[in-house]
Formats: sequence, C-alpha cells, structure tokens
Amino acid sequence: MKELKECCHKTKERPDKEYKDLLNRLSRIEGQVRGIKKMVESDAYCTDILIQVSAVNAALNSFNKVLLANHIRSCVAQDIREGKDETIDELVDTLQKLMK
Repeated sequence: MKELKECCHKTKERPDKEYKDLLNRLSRIEGQVRGIKKMVESDAYCTDILIQVSAVNAALNSFNKVLLANHIRSCVAQDIREGKDETIDELVDTLQKLMK
C-alpha cells in the first residue's frame, strides 16, 4: 500500500483515513481533468470548458485546505511542541506560495 522512500525530503506517514480521503479527492480531480481533455478533443464550447476548469480549481483549493489543516494539526503542532521554531517559518513560506 503506502511506501516511504529514503531521500533528502521530509516524509509523513498519514493515518489510513486521511490517506484514503486525500487519494479519493485526487482521483476525482484527475477524472475531472480527463473530462476537460475530452471536452477539448470533442470541440466543446469554450464557456462549458471554462466552467469545468473552474470546478477543478475549486476542487484543488478544497484539497489544499484539507491538506493544510491536517499539516497544521499534526506536523506543525508536533514540531512546535518539540521546540522546532523553524517550522513556523516553513509554514509562513508555504502560505505565501499558496496565496500567489
């Protein structure tokens, strides 16, 4: 199922429920994107495609909100408890990137 790879990046093992929820959301988004591709291939009307793209953007934003909330509740909270203040800077940097 889940496999953690050794590398230079941080990893996080998620509880099964969180893991499945995130993957289900991504699978739905992936399906929406495939649908948009088919719409382009079949010469669908521009506004119809734009509406579907807007739905994908909303789904990605929702995914980000869930992932960010989980990150703050677990990783950030744990690091702060352990005195790792650099995590706050990392969170601020991440939020700035998300708000571009």
